[in-house]
Amino acid sequence: MSFSIAGKTAIVTGGANGIGLAIGRHFVDNGANVVFADMDEKALKKELGENVEGSNTRYFAGDLRQKLTIANLLSATLDAFDSVDILINGSRQMMVSDPLDCDEDAVENLLQQNLMTALRLSQCVARRMMKQSEGSDEGPAGVIVNLSSIAARSAHPDLMAYSISTAALDQMTRSLAVALAPHRIRVNAVAFGSVMSASLKATLKENQGFRSEIEDHTPLGRIASPSELAEAVQYLACESSGFMTGQIMTMDGGRSLLDPVSVPAH
Repeated sequence: MSFSIAGKTAIVTGGANGIGLAIGRHFVDNGANVVFADMDEKALKKELGENVEGSNTRYFAGDLRQKLTIANLLSATLDAFDSVDILINGSRQMMVSDPLDCDEDAVENLLQQNLMTALRLSQCVARRMMKQSEGSDEGPAGVIVNLSSIAARSAHPDLMAYSISTAALDQMTRSLAVALAPHRIRVNAVAFGSVMSASLKATLKENQGFRSEIEDHTPLGRIASPSELAEAVQYLACESSGFMTGQIMTMDGGRSLLDPVSVPAH
């Protein structure tokens, strides 16, 4: 089996910064064609440059909560690279919420951002993967990888909305895996703890003591780098994980083995 993703075409959402950007760049460095998708067009241009024509990199700016935007993203990908082999649902949002405030919209907002965007894009891309594989009964038709969180399995009072949305994403991963298996499309997820994302960097600047709190509650004693997560995602996207589907792979330095309510997952 091969870990290679060279020549494959991947869509990476949340690709303007942090974890999504790291995954996209890692895929590019390993020979994949990558469409970086994000709402923040300014950040996409800053990170990827104004002129990407002729390279194996493209960017797409738009609000993926809108169905038309999803269709446009797929069309732009096919225009650039003719096919799509890998979808990385990396667009996500995390917010503190009040579990007892019945007027708060946090649960609805995070379900829309973290679940429904990934579901609708997965459905759209899966249909294209199925069409591409028509007439062939061998080899993979495509791969979908969702970015989840260990918060899906724990209960932190301030993160109820985030926990609900990521738990729903995990179940979506399992359900789509079963539905798409006959079409040779695999669906898996990576549930991670603290990774040095852009949002976590900002949090640590405001609260320097939070780093030691995270590290003290992580058996490996450190925060993961985005590149480590990118390598885990590559494994799920390559042929070496070809008999793996519907799985939520945990990458948290052992943190979920301890008291799950001690430190919020980032």
